[in-house]
Formats: sequence, C-alpha cells, structure tokens
Amino acid sequence: MIAIGCDHAGVEMKKAVIDALKEKGFELKDLGTDGEPCDYPVIAKAVCELVQSGECEKGILICGTGIGMSMTANKFKGIRAALCSDSFSAKYTRLHNDANVMCMGARVLGTGLACELAEIFMTTEFEGGRHKRRIDLITDIENNR
Repeated sequence: MIAIGCDHAGVEMKKAVIDALKEKGFELKDLGTDGEPCDYPVIAKAVCELVQSGECEKGILICGTGIGMSMTANKFKGIRAALCSDSFSAKYTRLHNDANVMCMGARVLGTGLACELAEIFMTTEFEGGRHKRRIDLITDIENNR
C-alpha cells in the first residue's frame, strides 16, 4: 500500500499519479486534499505516520514546489524523503538512499513526468551493500540528536 497526499496546489497531479499507479497494479491510500485549501504539513504528517507505522510501504507527497512537503516529511523519525524532479534522482534515491517518501512539485513538473517518476520510485529496489552502511549512519544521527 502506498500513502499519497497533496495540498491544494497538487490536486490534479495527485489524481493523475493515482490513476497511473493503479493502472500498474499498485494500491494507494489517498489522504487528501481533494481541492479544499489546506496546510501541507498536515498532509505530510498523515502520509508519514502511515509509512512510519508500516501500514504503507512508501509515500508520495505533492505540493507547489515539493520543498515544503520534503522539509516536513524529513522531520519524522524513520522517514527518508526525497524531492525528485528527474528520473535519475527518482531511481537513485531508491537504489542508494532507500528513500521511503517521494516529494514532487506540481508547479515545477508536468503531470506526465510526475507519473513516470512515481513509477520509477515505486519499482526501484534498494541496492543495499555499501549503501546500507550509509543508511545506518543516517539512522544513528537521527536517533542521537
């Protein structure tokens, strides 16, 4: 299950990403918004809590630039959120960083590219190996602030 949410700037992109991922067989939990104005930290919190709990394997967050969502998401323990705007970043944040939340900007990306990036993010597995050691170092920093 994938948790997905957006603020009012990302409603149309979120709908397109949901449709594209469902077409590929993914199950999604839509946490809003559906158009009403909202504060992006509220949506980021809802998505990240589902990823933290294990109810959802990964999350996708969309706001105007993706920056606010990524800043908020990375405040949650165990969340490794990456702001992606190209296919290389979407692929390598999974391969090397084991990111579990992808953030995108609806005012920065076209919908077609957003759908492509979401699919890359969802289908790319973590490479492990030397990268696991680095993720462990991030976790140590997070736990010893």
